[in-house]
Amino acid sequence: MSTKGPPKLKPKSSNLDQTGEDAGTVIAQLTSFDGETTGPQLSLPANVTPEQLGLLINQLLNNDDPLPYSFSVDGVEISSSLYKDIIQGLKRSTEDVIKIVYQPQAIFKVRAVTRCSSTLNGHKDAILSVSFSPDGTQLATGSGDTTIRIWDLNTDTPHYTCSGHTGWVLYIAWSPDARILASGSMDKTVRLWDPKIGKPIGDPLKGHTQWITCLAWEPLHLNSKCNKLASSSKDGTIRIWDTTLRRVVATMSQHTAAVTCIKWGGNGLLYSSSRDKTIKVWDASQGKLVRTLEGHGHWVNTLALSTDFVLRTGAFDHTGKKPKDENEAQERALERYKTATGNKSERLVSGSDDFTMFLWEPSESKKAIARLTGHQKLVNCTSFSPDGRLLASASFDNSVKLWDGFTGRFIASLRGHVGPVYQVCWSSDSRLLISSSKDSTLKIWNLKTKKVKIDLPGHLDEVFSVDWSPGGDKVASGGKDCQLKM
Repeated sequence: MSTKGPPKLKPKSSNLDQTGEDAGTVIAQLTSFDGETTGPQLSLPANVTPEQLGLLINQLLNNDDPLPYSFSVDGVEISSSLYKDIIQGLKRSTEDVIKIVYQPQAIFKVRAVTRCSSTLNGHKDAILSVSFSPDGTQLATGSGDTTIRIWDLNTDTPHYTCSGHTGWVLYIAWSPDARILASGSMDKTVRLWDPKIGKPIGDPLKGHTQWITCLAWEPLHLNSKCNKLASSSKDGTIRIWDTTLRRVVATMSQHTAAVTCIKWGGNGLLYSSSRDKTIKVWDASQGKLVRTLEGHGHWVNTLALSTDFVLRTGAFDHTGKKPKDENEAQERALERYKTATGNKSERLVSGSDDFTMFLWEPSESKKAIARLTGHQKLVNCTSFSPDGRLLASASFDNSVKLWDGFTGRFIASLRGHVGPVYQVCWSSDSRLLISSSKDSTLKIWNLKTKKVKIDLPGHLDEVFSVDWSPGGDKVASGGKDCQLKM
């Protein structure tokens, strides 16, 4: 049996037509997302499609039930064919050995939301935040009327109204085990609620001297008790609270202006963005500054982590299985985090009033991977797809832009809104994207055609907040008209 690799075939230039038909062959090496080679180097038709590569990889991996995979070269996805996307698109020579990276896609598929199934009244002022619980069984909303409402998803009625704040409720965040809901308000306090009975857990957490801008829980795989919560404020500080002992365990005050957003990473680092134009990386266990990321020329408004979805949902996945106890929940959350990151560091993206974004690997370096330019006005929201491969940004220039989540390469502009876009949110299978806007509409985007798939009118005014349930079956939106739409 011959052990020689396949021959290098040099296609004649006349064969390299515009369609890639008769484009000859290329030598390819299939490699997993973790960098391990799979099988020998292969001689493949240059115009091989993702579907054909899918058949091949399932064969090589001996999968009894074929799984869906995506394929990329140097971070560029093969969406139509190797020839069109890589050889033509990246101007790669057909004489090189081409490393094709494969990554499993979600084995479940989320159907696009098609209509408004219910309009839920109750709030007396604008709905400012909407959030499904990590297990997808509950929905909470925070409003300018100073209340939080927890909604029954079976009957589409308000389960509880949580009163206690004396100012607008600006931010709400579920603990990753879904047992506690935290809220931050204009009244400078953080409150904790028991979502099962709709009652406050103890007195408010006081200490900030200005309103609360953001909340972030410590990830479940780092802390099975889920009793550490970070809050940021317009006062320029970040506080880490022990929610069991109800006291501050660390105060970080090195920012020189309002802190706009915080993210608690899966590696024990806490990330904060500020109007002082910087992003700071903290060791959350000690409250110590690790490094400062600089580059933006104006306020930094928003942060997103490549692991956001898996950190948010903790031990809960599409199977709906509930963990038996805290230990099993922690193990499952750790397994999901490791699967999401592979052997790589998590990535962070920052969006700014300077119209740009930066892509970082903040645990490794203070040097940015890429600077992402193209928006014509401020960037208000950024979000990684749950599989971490794509990045969406929403801007006051009325557009949503898509970027490669690994390299920051620009992919497409999604145009259709006629007002500033406030938020973007992904379906749990990373195949669909929804955006909410000042123009009173929501739009679901088809990522293959880069066009609007479904228009969701119905709101009477600006739509400030939108969330897609972790199970993928519901979308909730709220805004200036005080109505929650499902």
